[in-house]
Order: sequence, then structure tokens, then C-alpha cells
Amino acid sequence: MVEPARPDPDQLLARVTEEARKQERGKLKIFFGASPGVGKTYAMLEAARRQRSAGRDVVAGIVETHSRSETAALLEGVDLLPSRKAELRGIEIGEFDLDGALLRRPALILVDELAHTNAPGSRHRKRWQDVLELMEAGIDVYTTLNVQHLEGVNDIVAQVTGVVVRETIPDSILDQADEIELVDLPVDELLQRLEEGKVYVAGQAELAKRNFFRPGNLIALRELALRRTADRVDAQMRLYRGDHSIQSTWPVTERLMVSIGPSPFAPRLIRAAKRMADRSGAAWVVVFVDTPQHSGASAQVKERMFSALRLAGDMGAETVTLTGSDVAETLLLYARSRNVSRIVTGKYTGPWWRRVLRGSILDHLLANSGDIEIVAISGDPDTGSPAREPSAPVRPQRWGDYGQALAVITLATGLCIFFRQTLSPVNLAMIFLLGVVIIATRASRRVALFASVLSVASFDFFCVPPYGTLAVDDSEYLITFAVMLVVGLSISSLTGRIRQQAAHAVGGEARTQALYRLTRELAGETLVFDVARKATGIMREVFGSLVVIFLPDQNGKISFWRRTTDQLSVPQTEEGIAQWVFDHGKKAGRGMDTLPGASALYLPLQGSQKTLAVIAIPAEGTELPASPEQQHLLELFASQTGLAIERVQTTAAVRDAQLQVETEQMRSSLLSAVSHDLRTPLATITGAASSLLIQGGQMSAETRSQLLESIAQEADRLSRLVNNLLEMTRLESGAVELKRDWHPLEEVVGAALTRLDGLLKGRAISTNIPEDLPLLSVDDVLLEQLFLNLLENATRYTPPGTPIRIAARAQNDGVMIEIADSGPGFAPGEEKLIWEKFYRGKGQGARGTGLGLAICRAIAQAHGGSIHAENRAEGGAMIRLWLPLGGKPPEAPPLAQHA
Repeated sequence: MVEPARPDPDQLLARVTEEARKQERGKLKIFFGASPGVGKTYAMLEAARRQRSAGRDVVAGIVETHSRSETAALLEGVDLLPSRKAELRGIEIGEFDLDGALLRRPALILVDELAHTNAPGSRHRKRWQDVLELMEAGIDVYTTLNVQHLEGVNDIVAQVTGVVVRETIPDSILDQADEIELVDLPVDELLQRLEEGKVYVAGQAELAKRNFFRPGNLIALRELALRRTADRVDAQMRLYRGDHSIQSTWPVTERLMVSIGPSPFAPRLIRAAKRMADRSGAAWVVVFVDTPQHSGASAQVKERMFSALRLAGDMGAETVTLTGSDVAETLLLYARSRNVSRIVTGKYTGPWWRRVLRGSILDHLLANSGDIEIVAISGDPDTGSPAREPSAPVRPQRWGDYGQALAVITLATGLCIFFRQTLSPVNLAMIFLLGVVIIATRASRRVALFASVLSVASFDFFCVPPYGTLAVDDSEYLITFAVMLVVGLSISSLTGRIRQQAAHAVGGEARTQALYRLTRELAGETLVFDVARKATGIMREVFGSLVVIFLPDQNGKISFWRRTTDQLSVPQTEEGIAQWVFDHGKKAGRGMDTLPGASALYLPLQGSQKTLAVIAIPAEGTELPASPEQQHLLELFASQTGLAIERVQTTAAVRDAQLQVETEQMRSSLLSAVSHDLRTPLATITGAASSLLIQGGQMSAETRSQLLESIAQEADRLSRLVNNLLEMTRLESGAVELKRDWHPLEEVVGAALTRLDGLLKGRAISTNIPEDLPLLSVDDVLLEQLFLNLLENATRYTPPGTPIRIAARAQNDGVMIEIADSGPGFAPGEEKLIWEKFYRGKGQGARGTGLGLAICRAIAQAHGGSIHAENRAEGGAMIRLWLPLGGKPPEAPPLAQHA
């Protein structure tokens, strides 16, 4: 029996994650057809009425009935969303009101004509972007779409019908649909509907029949619609097989890579690769190799390149910009690193001589691709020329460069005339080549070409017999001329290329240094506003553009008042645009499809989990980053800034959480102390006082004395507890000022022993304080409190009657004091914990607030000393206290020895 294949855990996790994401979004159903008139809107309205009958809240956002009575009849009883008035070419039209739909928030909304282009001033350029925002808000959407509006088949539709469709949507939108319903109609029935006026009015119907609605066109469009629907079904089947681990029917995994350049042919390559990827179910990557030759490209070429990459991204491709001097080698290295099985590129249609001399990208790919399949696609006169080799940027010509070249060749000619009687013509030719090299290193390629031709002519005219003519006596000189010309051209070409590569390398190094500088400087910031301000300054220097970062307020709303510069360089009215970017985590504004009429480009600052802020780059008075490398660098800057802000916020959150935990622990310990150590003496005092009050006259004198003594002891205990709480608060707040004076240690220790005389009764207390011990500059009241707490702690954790020893000695410009007992000692690991606030030991006598030893440490540190605990080898615990002398002590009078 064959054991079924085990499901791939990574695939299952990805599916679960995707399903969880879909649960939060609204559902999208597309009524898909081959052409207008097949009944997409009618089918959508019928489905909507069924949903409404089932009790769902259905709203018609915008529905185009095109004056068809049977279609309009289906709208009866369905809530209609009021349209938004907009102006287009001086005419007022009704547009879909996205904000009204989000405010109304129905369960299901009908949005007809998915590929529609919105009027200027709308939030999004395209209606499909409105639909995506509705889905993000959790609203289900029904919409309609014709196959000719898919970007992936746009060029095929143009070839078949002769009509270039301008309104298109990315194929990825169709792929995101939860359900696609094909609305199909045979060609004859569709033409009959057209004749009956059920598609267009009479005049328009006749015009459409002669152009778009020809039988051949409709058959081709119908086939495209059926194929695209079949591809969708095939994708669902592959997904089902993956979920059930049906390995035997899976095809070999493929990955396509498309190489594009700054050519009008790039969109055709992208669409062709999209169709290949869809047919084979392969992942696909669109790659642009940024070479030194592209550094001087015009703004128009850069914008075309950026548009092609954006088109690829909209169609669902992964877009990558690589850097290299050899396009073919860079492509192959990346292809092998990504396990690419097929490379799609354009055919070379440049001059034949350039291909012979330099070869083409396609030739290099074919020669070195190995087992990688190469697919070459030819151009089309209607869609643009095929991709050509990137040519060197044309450097601005200056007449001064030609003048310098003429001067250098004139100087070389003069030297050759001077030495032509002593040097051979071959050596004279070297002088001219030296001049060409000098010119090539300083001027453009055209100037170097001019110098090469001029040097050959000068050499022939002045250095080759017969002198003064271009004729030659020896035909072998023709070979010399040819070699000189080829060498001169090669030198000029190589030096120009090296200069371009050097400039390109300098630019790459500058970008790397800028990113390193950003990372380094943001790492030291600890406040969110400082991080944003530092990043703003660096981005201004790198991009040469005005940059401002807007931060959210406490309610998560973007406020133009919380910005990194005092100058507000964008209108206050665009605060809603920044808020939209913050809420959706997507770019918008100038140069984008969303809100292109804005005065600035807005980018989200993304953290690992949410959007943290918004970057605005105003277009007025500055140049927006347009090239792919600038866009990529800008995104890297935004990513690093977002991570830095998130790091600061996370650090602050951890610090606050830790403080909250410590506060809770302190509150718990304080409540525990108050509940026991305050309640116990209060209960004793209350009970004794009540007994005296009620039965005082009947008690004997001895009983009354014992009760009064209990009241006095418990009141003293309660007083010490309150004093400890207040003392700890004063010490931690820094409100305590030491009142230093010179005191003998024996005097302070003796005062503490006297105050604890009753508590120490029955114990043998021994002191060993040398008479010559120097005086200490201390606050005697605080130091006495320290000894009181240490001695009280010793009596609490040792058996009654056990001795306590106090010893002192001079050590390291200070005095070391040791207090030792004969009790059980400290539990393992407890030697450091006992100095923490509210920590109470684990011994049988553990009681109290746990503040006594914490106060001792605070007092010792306030005097510049130290204190620590340890267990004695012979048993018991020992506290070691070291106090500095505090200066040069005065002469101390001799002290008596106490025992």
C-alpha cells in the first residue's frame, strides 16, 4: 500500500496565512465577458437581487445601464449610492463616491466597469483601485470586466482588432478575485442584440458593427475570454492538488526572467512574459541592469524605464534592479542564483556592424546560458522598436574641447616635423597616438574620434613621403593608417567606458555611504522625533529634494503639526492624503496612480508590523526621485528609518513594561507589608487599649503594666516601620542631604546598641573597635539608623540567645566594619537579593517590610561606601560595611574599649 504524500508544512502555513488575510478582506466577484453587450451588468444585478433576497445589505455604488430598460428594471428596490459630481473637459459627470461608500459601509456593493478611469481630482486614478480600498475595508464587491481591458492581452487585442485599448487593469487584480463568473454569448446572438439596439443606440451600433463588432474580432475576443477563464480554473486545480499533496500531476517548477532596457519595446516583453508565466504556472521576475551607460540617459528615457518596471509590478511580477557593466553576464549570474529556467529578451535590430564588432546581449546569452532556455521576441512597428544595446550617454559637446584637441594634434604634428629626419615613421605615429590618448582621457568620445581622424590625416600629410600631400609612395602605409585609426578609436572608446564606469562606481559608493551614514546616525537616537529629524536631514542631502516626515498623534492620526521641519512645504488640505497613505501603507501622490494630482509624493514609513509615519517629498521647487535606483534607494531609506523608529518605540515600550512590572511588584510587596506589619501592631495596640478602657478598673497593676508595655513596644515597632518607608522614599528621591561631621565609630555603634537594649536582651554582644581607628566624616543620624537596621535584622533571623559580634579595622583609606551572627546564614543566592526593596528572607523569622537592608545599602552608597553579605565558614552570616574616611580626620581622643 502506497503511503499518501505528506503535505508540505510551508505550503500549508502559507495557505492558512492567506486564508486568514482573506477573512479580514471583502470578497471580490468579477462578471467576466468577451465584449460589451454580452450581459455582464445584467448578470451582476440578478446575482445582487438574489443576495438582497437572502437578507444582505446590498448597495449599487455605480451601475451603467446604457439606457437598457431590462437592465434598469433590475435596479428597482436596490439602494442607490448618490454619485459624486466631477468635471471632465468642462462637462459635469457623475463619478463613483468612494468616501460615501466607505461611510455607508454596506455588506455588498455593486461597482460596474472595473477598468474605468476616474476623473481628475479623484483619490485614485483607476476604479479598480477604489475596489481594492473597499475590499480592505471589509466590503464585498461585485464588478464587471471585459477581456480586452486586461493588461496582459492588450497588445494581442490591438493586433487582432486594430484598436488600442487605453483603459486596462493589471492581471493580478483578476487573480485576486474570489470568484469569476464568465458571461458568454455566441457571436451571432451578440450581433443580433447589437442590431436590436440592446448594446448601443442606433448610430453608435452601426459604427461599432463596422469597426470593433466584426465577427472575426468577436470570435478572437471570445477565445481570449475562454482561455483566461480556463487559466483561472487551472490555477484553482493546481491549488487543490497542492492542498491535497497530489504530487504526481504537478509540472516541473519554472521561473521566468525578463530582461528589459530603456526601450519602448519593454512593455511588449513584459506582457509576453506574463502570458508565458500564466500558461506554465511559473513565477516571473522582471530585471533591469543599470549599467554605466545609463547614467547619462535623458529624463524621458528614465521615466520610460520606471514606467515599465511599474507596469511589471502591477501585473504581478517581482521587479529587480541590478548593477553591472556587462548586461549579459549580470543577467546570467542572477538567473543562476534564482534558479531561473527561462530568460525572455528582445531581438537585436541595431546596425549590423555594431553587432559584428561588439556582439549583442542575445548573442552573449545564447553563448553562455548553458541549460537556461533563451526566448527572443521580435519587435512590432506599432508597439516600438526592439530593445537595443545600451549606448553611452552623449556628453554635452563644447567647442573648447575641439579646440584643445586641435591644439594637441598641432603640437604632435610640430614634434613629428621636427624629428621626421631622425625618427622612423613608426615612431612618429606613436607621438600622434600619445596625443589621442591625452585627448580621450579629457574629452568626449566624439572629440576623441575627431582627434583620431585628424591625427591619421596629419601623419599622412606631414610625415609620409611625398610630404605635403595625402598620396603615399608605399602602399604599406595604408596598413599603418588603418592601424592608427583603429587603435585611436579603441583607445577613445575604452577610456570613455572606463570614465563612465568610474562615475557609476562613485555614484554607487555614494549611495552605499549614504545608507551606512543613515544607519549609523539613527542607531544612536533614543527619541522618535530625533530619529525622524535626523533621517529627514540626510535624505535632503542625498536626494537634493525637500523632505518632511509627518508623525501620528496619540490617536494614530497624521498631523501636519507633528513634522520634522518648521516649514510646511505642502498644503494643509493634503493632510487627508497623508492619512490615507498612513492607513493603507501604500504610496500616493505626485507620479503615482493614487491621487496623482497631489502636490507631493507621499510614502509610508513601514515597520515590521504597521505603518509608523509618512514621508512627503514636495514637487514644487524640487525634483522627485524618478530613476529606478533613486526609487530603490528612497525605499531603503524609508525602510531603515521605519525600523529605527520601531526600535525606539519598542525600547520605550519594553522600558515602560519593565517599569510597570516593577511597580506592580512593589505595590504587591507594599500591600503585603501593610497588611501584615501594620495590621499586627495596630491590632495589638487596639486590643490592649480596649482591655484597659473596658476592664482597667478590674485589672491588677501587673496586668495593666504588661498591657501598657505591649502598647509601647508595638507603637515603637509601628514607628520604625513608618520611618523606614519614609526614609526609603527620601533616599530614593535624592531629598536627603548628608549632615557630615567627624564622629568616632564607637560612639555611633554605642548609640545604636543603647536604643536596642530591650531587643538585644539575653544576647552576648561583643565589639572590637581599635582605639586608634580614625574618625569618620558621616551623618551620625543616618549611620546610626544603618546599624539599628542591621542589628534588628540579625536578631530577627537568629535564634534567641545567640551572640552577635561587631568588629572594625582600617582598610583602603576607610574603615571596614563587620557584623557577624551565629544563625543559619543566607540561603544560596540570597546574598544579593536581600538588598532589594521589599525582599524578605526565607528563614523562619522572615517578617517585616523588607526595607531595612535596602535602606542600609542606600545610606552606605550615599556616604560613598559599599555593603555586602556573605556566609561564615563556621556558620552564621556576616555583613561587611566599608565607609571612606571622607578626608583627613582630626586627631581623635583615645577611646575606651567596650565589650
